[in-house]
Amino acid sequence: MVGKELNNDGIDLVTDLASEARIRDGASELAALEDAVEALRRALVDGDGEALNRMLHERLTYSHSNGRVWTKEELLQNLSGKKRYLSVSLSEQTVEVVGSVGVVRHTYDVVNNLGEGRTNSSHIGVLLCWIKAGENWELLARSSTTLPE
Repeated sequence: MVGKELNNDGIDLVTDLASEARIRDGASELAALEDAVEALRRALVDGDGEALNRMLHERLTYSHSNGRVWTKEELLQNLSGKKRYLSVSLSEQTVEVVGSVGVVRHTYDVVNNLGEGRTNSSHIGVLLCWIKAGENWELLARSSTTLPE
């Protein structure tokens, strides 16, 4: 074969190296998306409006398990500078990257701060849809549903 270098098994080394590079890139994208999910969790607990503003897409749709839907502006108004969530724990998380789209599913256990020392908790399933914007992941959509206790 002219122009191709084959390894001992007869596999095209150029193709093999390109496949390895794609696998490494895919793994780094998964890790970056997992980092973005963790940054979102921290920003929600901290009420960090600046961090939220950076990671939320301008066309965000953020759906709560009770059917209420927030835009980016509404989310920032309701969370920036506030301790709405006392804790947020994620479990059973799956992460998938398809091109420039990231899909994350997890179980979301949260202790909500109702004010005046009152709290309640939520146990919900969450689906997050992220899109790649330059070097960063931005949250485009969130949907949640109640789960059995």
